[in-house]
Amino acid sequence: MRCAIRNRADMAEIPKIAPADCADMHSLRAQIDRLDRILVGLLAERQGYIERAAVIKQDRTVVHDDARIEDVVAKVLAEAKRAGLSAAIAEPVWRTLIARCIAHEFEKFDAKNSAA
Repeated sequence: MRCAIRNRADMAEIPKIAPADCADMHSLRAQIDRLDRILVGLLAERQGYIERAAVIKQDRTVVHDDARIEDVVAKVLAEAKRAGLSAAIAEPVWRTLIARCIAHEFEKFDAKNSAA
């Protein structure tokens, strides 16, 4: 099955096709683009929670929490294993995501406190 994409608006209507059913690079790339759109939405949602954490937290020292980082990574690796996602992909992606989210949270925390 081949996906015809004429413009960006069409991407929202791309039907899901299993990897094994992609017959050519065009349909395969269309599926990756479809997933990227979903991932961006999920990351934006995650960012909203990070920004809320910056509001809720009263002390800057709790923004970076090593125990929480390791807990998140362990949960992600367990879920990755269940889903068939390589740990060699999952762990560095999540550690980078967590690091960038922490940096963003520090920015929001500091902005909140400098405005007060």
